[in-house]
Amino acid sequence: MDDARAQLHALLAGADAAELSRPSAGTRWTNEQLLFHMVFGYLVVRTLLPLVHLIGRLPAPVGRGWVALLNCVTRPFHVVNYWGSVVAARVFDYARMGPLADRTIAALQRHLAREPEAALHRGMPFPAGWDPYFGYLTLAEVYRYPTRHFEHHRRQLSLRGGS
Repeated sequence: MDDARAQLHALLAGADAAELSRPSAGTRWTNEQLLFHMVFGYLVVRTLLPLVHLIGRLPAPVGRGWVALLNCVTRPFHVVNYWGSVVAARVFDYARMGPLADRTIAALQRHLAREPEAALHRGMPFPAGWDPYFGYLTLAEVYRYPTRHFEHHRRQLSLRGGS
């Protein structure tokens, strides 16, 4: 997580307004919107932790039912996922997303340091149609997810040093 945070700050510091407003490579987002989306992966995980703790303790059919319900809303999810980053990048622009990432990653690291070993092995299914890294994820994999997501999208940036 620390490497991703450092990369984010380097990308933000090295980009000018023209680069940030340029389309990214392979997405419909601008570079700035994609950078926010990359930070958003960490925000999502922070919010998901209580759910993973809960569903990871319940019988497997509960998790399968939950993911079946989420699979039913895959198309609306993608619309919200796209437009959410478009709109949120206006509020958490290049000047604000670095500090947001710092706070969020620090909170995730604090939570991870307090996790009992047994909890890291429990998990739950996630809707595979929502993200290429989803499927059944243990809590340890959920903590790794936002950095994998960050690296995946970093290659789509059209900033100097973004790929």
